[in-house]
Amino acid sequence: MQKPDGLPAEIDLSRPSAARVYDYFLGGAHNFEIDRQLAEQIAAMTPNLPATMRAGREFLRRAMRTLLDDGIDQFLDIGSGIPTVGNVHEVAQAANPKARVVYVDIDPVAVAHSRELLADNALTGVIHADLRDPERILSEARALELLDFDRPLGILLAGVVHFVPDVDRPGDILATLRAAAAPGSYLVISHSTFEDQPQEMLDAQRLSARTATEITLRSRVEITGFFGDWTIVEPGVVHMELWRPDSPSETTADGPRFGAFGGVARNDQTVG
Repeated sequence: MQKPDGLPAEIDLSRPSAARVYDYFLGGAHNFEIDRQLAEQIAAMTPNLPATMRAGREFLRRAMRTLLDDGIDQFLDIGSGIPTVGNVHEVAQAANPKARVVYVDIDPVAVAHSRELLADNALTGVIHADLRDPERILSEARALELLDFDRPLGILLAGVVHFVPDVDRPGDILATLRAAAAPGSYLVISHSTFEDQPQEMLDAQRLSARTATEITLRSRVEITGFFGDWTIVEPGVVHMELWRPDSPSETTADGPRFGAFGGVARNDQTVG
């Protein structure tokens, strides 16, 4: 496959990329035929997966709006993938042109695409790092000098913590990130669950065990624990589509479920 002009040399177009498949499901333009073919195969096996991904993006957008309304103007987006449709820096900078965003991802393809796409945006930065190494993430984020960790910060973990198995102690990872954030900071998490899901969806999600990115499904209680002692804002940790929907009348307690919980918490601790 011929590489389009301007695309970083390290991007391999002979294999599909998980980040570009996700971009395709969200309606983005940063994907290729090889990615679209895989996406269609996945969609045929799990018909509501594209809707689930879009629900996750919509949850993140609504959570971002809450943070922006409270004056948050800097964001650390871990597990960001390719900055695609409705991405964090566009949402943030539409509300506040001075908002700053640091994207973090483990996928070199996503990182390469991100750096290319954001080359002209001086208020964004991109880090190639693993959520399982929070100290490195924090160190490299500080080195970019885009985020001020002495001021309130939005830490975004949308659809990424479920890729960290229990053996890697995700609770400790989250505690490290929370400890680095100033009072007034927010933590946003969306995470896949086994609760309230039909058996066919559980079977489909277990297929991830055959890949390098196996998903660990967790309960609402376990996911809530990742917020530590921060104050969880209303409506709590709920199914993503029930978290402050744009049209409450269109979303009912017995409506569709997309297999993931979402929640937002604020650091109300005082320095002292």
